[in-house]
Amino acid sequence: MKKPAAGKNQSPTDVRAAAARVLAELLQSRGSLARLLPAAERVVCERDRPLLRELCYGSARAAPRLQLLADKLLRKPPADIEVRALILLGLYQLEFTRIPDHASISATVNAARDLGLDRATGVINGVLRNALRNREALQRKLSGNPQFSSMHPAWLQQAIKAAWGSDAGGIFKANNANPPMTLRVDSRQQSRDDYLAVLRQAGIEGRACELSPVGIRLQSPCAVDALPGFDQGRVSVQDESAQLAALLLAPGEGERVLDACAAPGGKTAHLLEQAPGIQLSALDVDEERLDRVIDNLTRGGLAAELICADAGEPDAWWDGEAFDRILLDAPCSATGVIRRNPDIKLLRRAEDIAPLAELQGRLLRTLWGLLKPGGSLLYATCSILPAENTEVVARFIAETPDASDNTPQLLAGREWGLAQPAGRQLFPRLEGGDGFYYALLQKS
Repeated sequence: MKKPAAGKNQSPTDVRAAAARVLAELLQSRGSLARLLPAAERVVCERDRPLLRELCYGSARAAPRLQLLADKLLRKPPADIEVRALILLGLYQLEFTRIPDHASISATVNAARDLGLDRATGVINGVLRNALRNREALQRKLSGNPQFSSMHPAWLQQAIKAAWGSDAGGIFKANNANPPMTLRVDSRQQSRDDYLAVLRQAGIEGRACELSPVGIRLQSPCAVDALPGFDQGRVSVQDESAQLAALLLAPGEGERVLDACAAPGGKTAHLLEQAPGIQLSALDVDEERLDRVIDNLTRGGLAAELICADAGEPDAWWDGEAFDRILLDAPCSATGVIRRNPDIKLLRRAEDIAPLAELQGRLLRTLWGLLKPGGSLLYATCSILPAENTEVVARFIAETPDASDNTPQLLAGREWGLAQPAGRQLFPRLEGGDGFYYALLQKS
């Protein structure tokens, strides 16, 4: 039996035990890193928090590869999911970190004791030592497995390969890398060039983004409280691909704008920074996530009408006055932002995509009825799967006589993304933005 002192009734303080708890929840598709990690950080020493994040994010990122290794090394799956989580954490340390091998193994075994899994210490120790002894042979044996080499679950690896062919390798590589830290400068307060000079004075190196005229990519990530003027809203953290939403929708002075599915509010704030004179309604179905929109707007001294409601049920919230512009940042698989949310590899399933596409189509059809003739709706996802993107939009256009694709080919004077039957697709890039899809639809 597990010891009560370190079992389910008491959070562990050992960093690997805390990481195993998080990973075990992810393996059961319960929660996400964004929700689980803050609680785990509270129960470990402050000095251990960077290691905790590395173990959780890294193990999730490499999970498809680590799971194949574990299956080769185990005679049968362990009954306790936390034992499997510890084995995956141990394999991650041996494969991907500079922690000495003996320290990785002994610390992982000790974490099992901290979790009250004393009877499993022999199995964990044996599996990890076997992995160390047979490292090269195991890698040779598994190297031909696409899941092993791409570090993506089989269904997703196959879907990306089928959709994008020779581009798939670059997508896998970007998804498996640490993401860049990108800023959005509030152009009401200063120019991008001026803020780049301020960063240099603070000892922070950055360079201008290619497509977003207010984007800056930092050479190395830093804490937000190290960014000059962050608390005053002079700058926000937002990926360059996400910054394109406000540029593409391009609302004008006095226009009535709806930001559907607005949380966490980065695009909402950017719309208001770019066009302060618009009448903006920010809508989200999740009250807790809507609080993040409030935080983003408050920090920048911005204001919008905030509505907690389902965008697909306008009878419950719409006042009947049509909008000039609508941003539909649709719920999606988030397969374009895996490098920021590697737990997607564990949480998403192939069977999730069809229901998401149905929801996306329903939201698009519903919100189209709220748009003025002559108005524009920007359909956006952070997915790289055509089933959620061009297929949804192309089907909608075919069924909707007053809808046409008006997605521009150029942004900031440059061609951007990859042209699709409808809209344009951005892939995640090592030195660029995340994977996004955009289609700007015009209503006649």
